[in-house]
Amino acid sequence: MSQPGARPKITYATLRADDEGLNAAFEEALALVRGRLGAFHANRIDGAARSGADEHLLRSPIDREIVVGRFANGSVRDLEEAIAVARAAQPAWAARPWTERAALLRAAAERISERLMELSAWMAIEVGKNRIEALGEVEEAADLIRYYVRIAEENRWYEHPMGNLGDSATRTRSILRPYGVFGVISPFNFPLALSAGPAAAALLAGNTVVLKPARQGAMSAVLLAEVFREAGIPDGVFHLVMGEGETVGAALAGSDAIDGIVFTGSYEVGMGLYRSFSHRWPRPCIVEMGGKNPAIVTRHADLDEAAEGIVRSAFGFGGQKCSANSRVYVERAVHDELVQRIVARTEPLTIGDPTLRASWLGPVVDERAVARHQAAVADARRDGTVFVGGERLTDGPFARGSYVEPTVVGGLPADHRLFRDELFVPFTAVHAVDSLDAALGLANASGLGLTAGIFSRDAGEVERFLSRIEAGVCYVNRRAGATTGAWPGIQSFGGWKGSGSTGKSALGMYYVAQFLREQSHTIVG
Repeated sequence: MSQPGARPKITYATLRADDEGLNAAFEEALALVRGRLGAFHANRIDGAARSGADEHLLRSPIDREIVVGRFANGSVRDLEEAIAVARAAQPAWAARPWTERAALLRAAAERISERLMELSAWMAIEVGKNRIEALGEVEEAADLIRYYVRIAEENRWYEHPMGNLGDSATRTRSILRPYGVFGVISPFNFPLALSAGPAAAALLAGNTVVLKPARQGAMSAVLLAEVFREAGIPDGVFHLVMGEGETVGAALAGSDAIDGIVFTGSYEVGMGLYRSFSHRWPRPCIVEMGGKNPAIVTRHADLDEAAEGIVRSAFGFGGQKCSANSRVYVERAVHDELVQRIVARTEPLTIGDPTLRASWLGPVVDERAVARHQAAVADARRDGTVFVGGERLTDGPFARGSYVEPTVVGGLPADHRLFRDELFVPFTAVHAVDSLDAALGLANASGLGLTAGIFSRDAGEVERFLSRIEAGVCYVNRRAGATTGAWPGIQSFGGWKGSGSTGKSALGMYYVAQFLREQSHTIVG
């Protein structure tokens, strides 16, 4: 997608931020964004700004004194109005040719790319991503839209001729049609990509959308709404209603007036939504939940490669990815050497303000995340060993932020909660095993099955891993990330078991079809 002479695309596999032009452009955008901090941002219903029932102040996890902005808290009445307008607008939107909807969404993708630096700077301040992670996510959001459009094109806009029983006067076809109105509930950790991706897929398919973002991702949602308007998406087709999960989020999840929903978040909340959403009739419920993602390291691994892949996956964006590598099973013969190499790669990681070029690791998102990290460290100290890290950082530049050290622990029983609970912090637990079979048994014992990785140079071990692992996304010998780093059209991303509800992955070729239902046409004469 890059033109000759253009800068290379920034992805989650990018290893360094050494492009001077890129860094200069980011700094320029950062200065612009800092001049706009603290403003009020309204909901958008039918294109109009709505102030909501009240507002909430969003502070940056970098420094509590940095106010990202003031954001409208929508009411249930606001949400109901947005759904009603979306329903009224949906027939005309669905009646537009696929090619027109695709052109508008491609324009939105281009606008995201044009605003790459600005959107990334906002994200770094809003959720604490370092500049490479933020730039990568914004690029991914644009590529998600482009890829979904391309897949729909390649599938002939989901209209295919079928056979007949020998009657030449009869024509049959299968065609996919939109459902109507989709709700999208997006998370804080990928506030742009996991808003833009599902919203664009739903819109491309001819549905209309009501987006409810996570509180900490509100600014990215506001910017997405701007991008869609700039691209020419009609006002009645996409609506933004911010607010508390307990009010607006619960009302959207419980609404009988929508035809489908996408949720990205925790297993507990996702499963509750999945159980309740179709209480009156079956409706698509695309629930993308968490992971407790294992990396397996055998005696045949390149241990330097394994250590780097584990550190990048365990601690990238503070472990606040559903794909984070939060547990490691290593053959006993190489356990001590692997731990030494992981520690050696963890100790020099630079922690600090993620908008600074030198910072590899920024803050976790809030004080609740700090508390989860510290509780996990306390359990590890009580029941095992902390190999490196474990502290909350509070001195000097860390005093007003939510900063913790990346932490590696071990010496714990295999059934300890730290091998079971998703923590969403920079924390990984290592456990020695006697064989690959033992590692696979422990890896698959989890009720979650999102991502998994193996490090081994033995082809037979790799094949056993790929044939037996219970996870939707698998990586082999991946130095850039043991269990993380999916990209649209490169790796599909979706979970098995308790990590996903549909068996069809985002970033992949089957995703758009989930926003459509099949209809058979038999036409005689």
